[in-house]
Amino acid sequence: MCQIIFVFTGLVEAAAVINLGIQYDELSLDEKSEISFAEQGLITAVVLGIIYRMANSYQPLSEDFFKYDWGVPFDLQKGWLLWAGIGLAGALTAMAMTGAVMSFFSGETPEMEIDSLVTLLPSIGSLNITFSTACVVGTTGVLAPLLEETVFRGFIMASLTKWVPTPVAIIISAAVFALAHFTPEAFPQLFVLGTFMGISYAQTRNLLAPITIHAFWNTGVALLLSSLQLQGQ
Repeated sequence: MCQIIFVFTGLVEAAAVINLGIQYDELSLDEKSEISFAEQGLITAVVLGIIYRMANSYQPLSEDFFKYDWGVPFDLQKGWLLWAGIGLAGALTAMAMTGAVMSFFSGETPEMEIDSLVTLLPSIGSLNITFSTACVVGTTGVLAPLLEETVFRGFIMASLTKWVPTPVAIIISAAVFALAHFTPEAFPQLFVLGTFMGISYAQTRNLLAPITIHAFWNTGVALLLSSLQLQGQ
């Protein structure tokens, strides 16, 4: 369902660009980054609106459904920032081990899935500290994590826990998360990342925990791409 919404929204946006006479190939890097931010903002608004509308039809919802709670960030049991740090450290360690195992058996370096950052690659590392820089950060570090974690953890995983044990819900939501990126070569590492984001959400029942992990992951990839691009110049 979510992928259908993404595709439909993308088609609407493409039609709007054509009707407005915008020549994407002729745009500057700043203009492309701003359009990417607007695109991600549109998709986020549309998908979250539909998800919330669907969930509201099943009222009353559990109190931890779609929970974004800024309180008690370092509480041992429910601290979203504490468990985001634990989850991120665990995910990076497990992903490194997964990559090493994949390299050992295949003899090739595993691909790193970079999601929507691919389209922003020309812009990353080429922008000044401007509004366009904020657009790149907003796209990869705010809007994308907010959308994906609300869908995969806040909606899919939370719904599954009503029918299956939480560990099973974590695994299923992580698999769906990895499959949704349409990068088979990166599936193992994305699955690991999704699993740790699911664990952080299961522990805190607060979407800020997986959103923070996701945001740091995307930002880290963006910095890596920026470094590689600068080295190639």
